[in-house]
Amino acid sequence: MTQRGPIKVGIMGFGQTGRQIFELASHSDDVEVVAIADIGKPEILHYLLCSEVEQPGRHRLEGNFLVNESCRARLMEIDRPAEMPWDIFGVDVVIDSTGKYRDRERMEDHLANGAPRVLLRTLPTDHIDRIIIPGINEYSASADDRMISAGSATTSALALLLHSLAGSFKIECGSMTTIHAFTSDQALQDYAGSDFRRSRSAAKNIIPNSHEASLWLGNILPEFDGKILTYALNVPVQEGCLLDVNLVMADSSVDAESVNEAMRAAAAGSPGIIGVVEDPIVSSDVIGSPLSLLFDTKGTIKAGSNTIKTLSWYENLGHAARLLDVVRLYSKLDQQQEAA
Repeated sequence: MTQRGPIKVGIMGFGQTGRQIFELASHSDDVEVVAIADIGKPEILHYLLCSEVEQPGRHRLEGNFLVNESCRARLMEIDRPAEMPWDIFGVDVVIDSTGKYRDRERMEDHLANGAPRVLLRTLPTDHIDRIIIPGINEYSASADDRMISAGSATTSALALLLHSLAGSFKIECGSMTTIHAFTSDQALQDYAGSDFRRSRSAAKNIIPNSHEASLWLGNILPEFDGKILTYALNVPVQEGCLLDVNLVMADSSVDAESVNEAMRAAAAGSPGIIGVVEDPIVSSDVIGSPLSLLFDTKGTIKAGSNTIKTLSWYENLGHAARLLDVVRLYSKLDQQQEAA
């Protein structure tokens, strides 16, 4: 198989996820970010990136280029997929990390402008070619896929937990609440928006919110279709999220320790994606974790005869890492197809 050199990646949206993808890619030798589309001014985007990384001096702004030892990425003040000329940059894939352009029509705009493939950092709003969750369904990916989603940080954490436990136990149904850090689309002061509760200050309120994971879970894990309710509480924490899951087991003999043992085995089988923590950690302890799921053994409780409650931690960096895992997966499939 011929090695084609680094995978050329374009990023639309240089918010937290976009910056994390760029930083992770800058430490790799197989991924090169060549173009970034964002409405922000280059000077401010560079400033935000440098404020978050351990070695800010690695990243330089040279005119409209963000430069480090691994790449030279053109910054374009563009906000819509239809405006971005990806063909000029010879990208292999575009990661849309805006969280806004989640429908087929907007994804097709990326393709029409020269992107061979587009990967969403969140769930789609309608059916696309594939939803890939590393650690679960990489085998289903096809080199013919053009519009892909890597789920969301919460969806990945929930799906990995369910997939891990379903290998050892029969689960009848369940519910998930993510105690989620507030997000950039929330107002920090009370401000009239399209939703009553999300119009309240994210900095001083626990805000009940819906979550879309239940709508797509059956696409990822068909055996759980329609069996898991999902909900969110956005809280005044900047980083670090907690997954609170209650599962009704078919077998009443399942206890807390057997669930913990199943998750220890899952972590051993998926290093770098799933982890287990035995210490009494809190949300700030998970900041900087590249894992998609950090299972908390001290949070496992049995209630009644059949219900098991679990706690797991995650943060956005793990999801950024999985997005690059999906990029690498499809690059490998492309090379295999070319060699066939």
